[in-house]
Amino acid sequence: MTAETTLEPVTNPRASFVRRLPVVSHFNKSVGLQRFMLVVGLVLTGIFLLTALAAPLLAPYGFAQLSDADGSFPTQQAPGGKHLLGTTVGGYDVLSRVIWGTQTALMVIIVAVVLSIFAGVILGLVSGYIGGWLDRVLVVVADAIYAFPSLLLAIVIAIVISGGQSSLLGGILAAAASITVVFIPQYFRVIRAETIRLKAEPFVESAKVVGASNVRIMSRHIFRNATRTLPLIFTLNASEAILTLAGLGFLGFGIEPSSAAEWGFDLNKALADVTSGIWWTGLFPGLAIVWTVLGLTLVGESINDLNDPRLRGRRRTSRKAVPAGPAATEPAADGPGTETELSNP
Repeated sequence: MTAETTLEPVTNPRASFVRRLPVVSHFNKSVGLQRFMLVVGLVLTGIFLLTALAAPLLAPYGFAQLSDADGSFPTQQAPGGKHLLGTTVGGYDVLSRVIWGTQTALMVIIVAVVLSIFAGVILGLVSGYIGGWLDRVLVVVADAIYAFPSLLLAIVIAIVISGGQSSLLGGILAAAASITVVFIPQYFRVIRAETIRLKAEPFVESAKVVGASNVRIMSRHIFRNATRTLPLIFTLNASEAILTLAGLGFLGFGIEPSSAAEWGFDLNKALADVTSGIWWTGLFPGLAIVWTVLGLTLVGESINDLNDPRLRGRRRTSRKAVPAGPAATEPAADGPGTETELSNP
């Protein structure tokens, strides 16, 4: 008596939706070094996000607090005691400033990148679909804006907005506005190229035949297919946003310490401490910048590598190369969101 093994597909819509999510789908396709890079990047980025959300609970003091019930904080105190990472020349607790700085960085990322995506996607759809003189004008303007250094533009906007002495709102707006202007051409180029390719597809021609308007075609048919690469650009631009904010603070155009905690400003104030052997005031804000940028960059680079179809081909080949038992058969095709289960009659 021989036992036959069959594979029966079991459709799970919820599992199909989860598997199509950007990070989950890339994780399922990753192998070896790519999976290691993606996991490390996700862990570093997750710690950054959790720290920003739980900053009021994690920080022992406020970002501008200079005293407690025992009196004023000592200046330039070495790490230890009540101040685990020491204090700055102004008497601020280094650990609290580093933790609260994650909130400032997260706010700049959200404001800058969301505005960039919103403007870049709309301009890319309109330029690629309509074409003509409007497309040529937008391409020239995008190329001209892209030629400006982002940090120089950020300094100019910071001076225009708040005279170089930024409050929390002014500093975030200055950094976010400069990053938005510089990053719009990146989203514009990607969406425009995809729109030009997609508008010649049969499903777009069919929509035109049935009388769909241009707005409906762009929003319902082209938009979903043209924005698949946005998660990759988002992660890379998020790290660039943090570096721009830190550059503003380091050059003295950042957020004042009484308004919010900002890592670049703390690095600027720590320059004079280095020659005196006081290392902790500059080390930990610098490590926070490196930690966050490294995590976001690893996620972005991993997604970029996993978008290569040759890698997905090696993944499928490695699966098929596994020797199967005499009673096992391989399914003809695996569709997205389909699970296979073994049944022994």
